[in-house]
Amino acid sequence: MTSQSSVLSATGIRKSYGRGDGRFDALKGVSLEIARGESVAIVGKSGSGKSTLMHLLALLDKPDGGVLLVEGADAAKLRTKELNRLRNADFGFVFQQFFLIPNASVLENVVLPLKIAGVSARESKRRGMEVLEQLELADKARNKATDLSGGQKQRAVIARALINDPTVIFADEPTGNLDTVTGALVEDILFSLNKERGITLVIVTHDVELAARCDRQFFLRDGLEEVAPASGKATT
Repeated sequence: MTSQSSVLSATGIRKSYGRGDGRFDALKGVSLEIARGESVAIVGKSGSGKSTLMHLLALLDKPDGGVLLVEGADAAKLRTKELNRLRNADFGFVFQQFFLIPNASVLENVVLPLKIAGVSARESKRRGMEVLEQLELADKARNKATDLSGGQKQRAVIARALINDPTVIFADEPTGNLDTVTGALVEDILFSLNKERGITLVIVTHDVELAARCDRQFFLRDGLEEVAPASGKATT
């Protein structure tokens, strides 16, 4: 039975790609429940299904089988308008690839979800500058995204993820393209948002130390949940 405090609940989730001899079963019946305000690391080797699971939880793709509940509602029964609202307003996304519009300014990149939501330009700028201030990027607001360092780009991505005050942030290898020092700073930002603002954090990673910082680790191997290693540490 799903807990009332669960923000996401997946039961027997399956996902395959291709057909016939070329079929690949990415997820073979995975169940996972994530509580509001929790930080969870989805851990596994390349090809384990961890990014596929995150994409399904984030409503960026649909499972082939199983049940996914978002705030207690069956995702399969949600209308397109409601799915779009959840993705744009309730969820924030931080990926290894920054997905910033190169020739747009930092501010324009950050307020993109507000533009999609139809928020006025004036209000978008106010909220955009507010969140850039929080991430110490206000002085870069007019710069093009291409002018930023790797760490600054990832902070801009986090700012964009925060612009709609999300309940959940999904982060797929958020420090994968960053050096150790910069990566640690980005991690600190994400975990402070989790602890101080109660934002639920779902992180896909193969990084042992990053996974260990989360409240809980969920291990995947070949599309199935794996019992955690005896040491309690993630495998790479």
